Amino acid sequence: MAKFLPPEAFADAAASLSLLPFNFERTGPDSYLVANLVGDFVRLTDDELNRVVDLKLRPGDELYERAYAAHLVTNEGQRSQRQLLALRLRSRMSFLRQVTPLHIFVVTLRCEHSCPYCQVSRQSTDRSRFDMSEETAFRSLNVAFASPSSRIKIEFQGGEPLLNFPLIQKIVLAAKDRSERSGKGVDFVIASNLALLNDEVLEFCRSNGILLSTSLDGPADLHNQNRPRPGGNSHALAVKGIGRAREILGSDRVGALMTTTEASLDRVDDIIDEYLRVGLDGIFLRPLSPFGFAIKTKQYHRYDVAKWLAFYERGLRRILEINRNGTPFREFYAALILTRMLTDQPIGYVDLRSPSGIGIGALVYNYDGSVFASDEGRMLAEAGDNAFRLGHVDQDDYRSLILSDPLVDAISQSLTQCAPECSTCVFESHCGADPVYHHATQGDALGIKPLSAFCARQKGIMTLILDILHNSPEDAAILRRWAGS
Repeated sequence: MAKFLPPEAFADAAASLSLLPFNFERTGPDSYLVANLVGDFVRLTDDELNRVVDLKLRPGDELYERAYAAHLVTNEGQRSQRQLLALRLRSRMSFLRQVTPLHIFVVTLRCEHSCPYCQVSRQSTDRSRFDMSEETAFRSLNVAFASPSSRIKIEFQGGEPLLNFPLIQKIVLAAKDRSERSGKGVDFVIASNLALLNDEVLEFCRSNGILLSTSLDGPADLHNQNRPRPGGNSHALAVKGIGRAREILGSDRVGALMTTTEASLDRVDDIIDEYLRVGLDGIFLRPLSPFGFAIKTKQYHRYDVAKWLAFYERGLRRILEINRNGTPFREFYAALILTRMLTDQPIGYVDLRSPSGIGIGALVYNYDGSVFASDEGRMLAEAGDNAFRLGHVDQDDYRSLILSDPLVDAISQSLTQCAPECSTCVFESHCGADPVYHHATQGDALGIKPLSAFCARQKGIMTLILDILHNSPEDAAILRRWAGS
């Protein structure tokens, strides 16, 4: 004979509710944006938020179901929601399993351009004492291949790295030999202005699978103003180089970055049109960084965060319009943020990582053998600040560099999950920390976040993206495609 369930089975489902971790931020007089432990967003009114916090919920009242589905509340003793959140958090943090996959070789400080916003303390082309030596390069390779990552990327930077192209060739061939013997995969990127690109370089890149990354700040007049060189033809050489690289290496083997100067602020449409004209499939709208010549020439102080965010919003909405008209074209930083917001895929981009990607995401080997936690840390050192110098390839191995006090201290301060202001921010799950930026601008790796331009940019971009996702269905579908969700 069938038996009834015990009386406790019919108890009020809301009586045993408990809160799960979540953050919230007021977005209007009667509205809040709420995010759970892994950054799923839900919008609640003032009354709804108070009812959730007070656990005044009942099955069937709609708010109970929304709060439960958003992992804001759970039943005491129930493990499934906590386990799901833990699994998703582990997936999002899985980048920590591949420690130091990126290794940046600064093969020379020499450059034939004289960009006023240059983040690097470049040297003139005739000062060869600023070239990396072969001995330093091979010692740097020893460190790079000691990284526990199963696959590493070696990126050649400068200055203009093609001014020391023979050394690049030696490093690539030596790294490929070590890769075959060790079983550790290796990829290569050359970050170049392409002015010195020739058939020899292209053939070497083609035969060794090397990607090219360059700078394109917009149409000719703007690019030449931002990136001057003798002859005033930096734009023509960059565009020619992009075309040749696409022809010889393939359309997906060359990319371009732009930097927003004061002259760029009113020309975002022109900049995007130039990228389309050249045949590129997207753009990364970047602000100036407070390093190198950008500080010496006072370029960094030419505009504030609000002006840059206005520039960014105009650009993003123009790109969405281009997509609505049938041309696929992405804004790459938005795509990265969307991947964080809409999926649990790990992100390698350092601005969207906690703990910070300095050192554990990348190591930088300067031309003189000094090793830095990030490229920005190297730029600070060129101005006399060695806060992020970890050691030297002549005296240090991978382990001593990674466990050095400057890196451990910076990493420990970069955890947004427990940093003041960050730990309670509704965007914490999708943001990251930039200890080098905050050290450079505030003299402290942790930084005072309400005074941080980095923080203001991140929150501004994410707020814009959420607004589009919430209010513009057609544009939201485009953004979701960018994230692959």
